[in-house]
Amino acid sequence: MSKERKVIELSQELSGRWVIPILLSLETSGGRFTPLQNKLQITPARLSDNLKQMSEASLIDHLSPYERRHPLLPEYRLTEKGRLYREAAQSIRTADRQIGHDLSAKAWNVPVLIALHYQHDRFQDIRRALQAVTPRMLSARLDELYGAELIRRHVTEQPRPSFIYELPPLTGKPIDRMTSELCSLV
Repeated sequence: MSKERKVIELSQELSGRWVIPILLSLETSGGRFTPLQNKLQITPARLSDNLKQMSEASLIDHLSPYERRHPLLPEYRLTEKGRLYREAAQSIRTADRQIGHDLSAKAWNVPVLIALHYQHDRFQDIRRALQAVTPRMLSARLDELYGAELIRRHVTEQPRPSFIYELPPLTGKPIDRMTSELCSLV
């Protein structure tokens, strides 16, 4: 599997509203459920669902009652894979801040920008690079990113009329830096 494919898959796994904030906040909250919930201002059900999905993806371990500081309070710990993903999440958060837009808040934003970084500039090229994205979701994300001026869109006449997408310099530099950091992690 190519580095490009691995970077795109990593960004897809981190894509979504809560994965990155949970990875970045888990250890500072002591791995405990309630402090994590309070820090992130997330509902208990949503946090529980996200922690379960992250546990199934082997990013975190749900500690047994014998491993916890208090047997009745749920506690979690990052796995080795989770620590690697936390570093990737930190790179994405840094790019977010440099661009001045909360990219990681919506699923598929970061993978779309990474696909554009790798010169997948047409709708179908981006869709093939991302594999799991639906045409409707991809169209919505491209429109949102264009509306926020995070990507450029040009019309080409050859071979038939279609849009060409690209990263402008303001977005391109932080995405280049983030992609190279993600590349070094995979």
